[in-house]
Amino acid sequence: MTLRQRLEALPRDARDTLFLLLVIAWVIAPQARVLPLWTSVAAALLLLWRAGLAWSARPLPGRWTLRLLLLGAVAGTLLTHHTILGRDPGLTLLVMLLALKTLEARAQRDAMVIFFLAFFTMLSNFFYSQSLATAAAMLLGLLGLLTALVNAHSPLGRPPLAQSLRTAATLALWGTPVMLALFLFFPRIAPLWGVPSDALAGRTGLSGQMRVGSIAELALDERIAFRLRFDDPQFRPTQAQLYFRGPVLASFDGREWLADPVREDDAHRNRYTVPAELQVRGPALGYEITLEPSNRPWLLVLEAAAQPPQVPQRQPFMTQDLQWLVRQPINELLRYRASSYTDFRHGPLQPVPALRTFTLLPPDSNPRTREWAAQLRADPQLTAGGSMALVNAALQRLRSGDYTYTLEPGLYGEHTADEFWFDHKQGFCEHIASAFVVLMRAAGVPARIVTGYQGGELNAVDGYWTVRQSDAHAWAEVWIEDRGWVRVDPTGAVSPGRVGQFQRLQPRPGALASAMGTVISASTLQRLRAVWEAANNRWNQWVLNYSQESQFNLLRHLGFASPDWQDLARLLAALIAASALGGAAWSLWERLQHDPWLRLLQHARTRLARAGLELPAHTPPRTLAAQALAHFGPPAQAVADWLLRLERLRYAPPSPAPRTALRSLQREMRQLPWPAAPTRTP
Repeated sequence: MTLRQRLEALPRDARDTLFLLLVIAWVIAPQARVLPLWTSVAAALLLLWRAGLAWSARPLPGRWTLRLLLLGAVAGTLLTHHTILGRDPGLTLLVMLLALKTLEARAQRDAMVIFFLAFFTMLSNFFYSQSLATAAAMLLGLLGLLTALVNAHSPLGRPPLAQSLRTAATLALWGTPVMLALFLFFPRIAPLWGVPSDALAGRTGLSGQMRVGSIAELALDERIAFRLRFDDPQFRPTQAQLYFRGPVLASFDGREWLADPVREDDAHRNRYTVPAELQVRGPALGYEITLEPSNRPWLLVLEAAAQPPQVPQRQPFMTQDLQWLVRQPINELLRYRASSYTDFRHGPLQPVPALRTFTLLPPDSNPRTREWAAQLRADPQLTAGGSMALVNAALQRLRSGDYTYTLEPGLYGEHTADEFWFDHKQGFCEHIASAFVVLMRAAGVPARIVTGYQGGELNAVDGYWTVRQSDAHAWAEVWIEDRGWVRVDPTGAVSPGRVGQFQRLQPRPGALASAMGTVISASTLQRLRAVWEAANNRWNQWVLNYSQESQFNLLRHLGFASPDWQDLARLLAALIAASALGGAAWSLWERLQHDPWLRLLQHARTRLARAGLELPAHTPPRTLAAQALAHFGPPAQAVADWLLRLERLRYAPPSPAPRTALRSLQREMRQLPWPAAPTRTP
């Protein structure tokens, strides 16, 4: 017997149970990445156990077994999370309760509890991800749960799943206008699950520190960091213009670079602070950025932004190193507008005491680099050319010294700059930038590292530039008298294509990628990815970024001069009232559309029942007439004749106008001598 035949031979109870278990597994599956491993394994085993019981028609486990399993689930939750309160422990316990409840579904009440838990588990997926993929998966889960719910309320028999699915899809379509109205006009509030502990759920890319080798890890990450759209759709920047400024690293301990603590009161200048003194020239480039959650307070902007980015409900501020920040970490998708100037100058033009901070190095670190720096300082030609001559000498060494840009530079020891300049001669951008800045500081030139993103990829489908974690980059800034801080990207000297031609290092493809490459061409995969990312971007812009300001803009388009939340509430109430009236009108219209002949027959049956003759609803007119004569005698002859004419109208209607004959019967019915209701004796 084949599997299909075996499934068809199962009792309806077992078939419906297996379908419900499949839907529950679909709803729980996306949670595996956030659930403790033991929870995912235990839930899978419990669902498989229940499926085996349904397949083999064996009895469900006893109550003591379930109680022991429940105690184990609670104990596991407490051991893992140290509490049963909160989002993560609550989800762990919810998944276990749902899986356990399937093992005691003995009555319809138990089934309703399972449906309730399953719907709540489905919604909990959005606590962790609100992406388009999650929404699509949960839409399928919703249809599956509605289908199972329709099955549970279907009459006896064996209705096909396709029929229940059609009913469920119809219900979902009927609910879509209500859902859309609530989404558009229900006052926007912060997510109920936005508690402070959720800050750990944000994805991190760049950080306020850089250990040599860390950015290479980001280079393997193809996730999107942010999307960018210029106000001028015809503007096509060169890759060398796309520098997005992030944390600036100034402190070095020999292996790790650290950013100085950020204070919002940096505007109070003192002898330890280098003022920004930003000066911009030329036209500004306006653009809009959609930033993915980063768990950091940094706003990525194109170098350099002189005015604060326009961030909804936040007040950005700029540090002395031109970095824009907000007060709270960004743990949700954030869209903001900014304008930048690619032609700019910043920093003091003449030496100030605080610049000495940017020449400090740990004692006894990188001795060979220090010695080389001393040789450069002793060269009369370089000394005469000033700091820029030292910069050019180092860049020339990178161009002609057989240095290599690679993701696999090998292990670095204690003296990272020495090993790069004289031993390994290969590295990623942070190896190169770190070694360059160490050399400049050893030569007495103020220098620091800037991290951020460089480059981007234009999506031809929607016109957005996509910047990925793999575009994370580190470059250097050196201070030159009369010029201020000057960007120097030493990676461009080793690999010009990294900066100028968008040539990124690619990790070795895995087995799956290699197999896909033999089936689908690389260009086709690229186009498919562009379409998917464009769809994701639309989802982000229209759904996830639909804010209170978006609601008010919609109200302005609808004619409200200065909308507020009260206008939203009134409009939503009006829509609800209109929906209720529309539903009532539809119900009335539907009642009027019922077969008028059947309504007339039902009225006759009701009149006879009042008189004491109760007959089943399926009784035809001829049987009604015979029963009326037998029960009431000759006084019911007129009623019996009327019923026979009603039957002839149904099965032998007059050719000219059956509607006229029906209206005539309706009038006669009101004039007939219907038998009276029997009198009750006291």
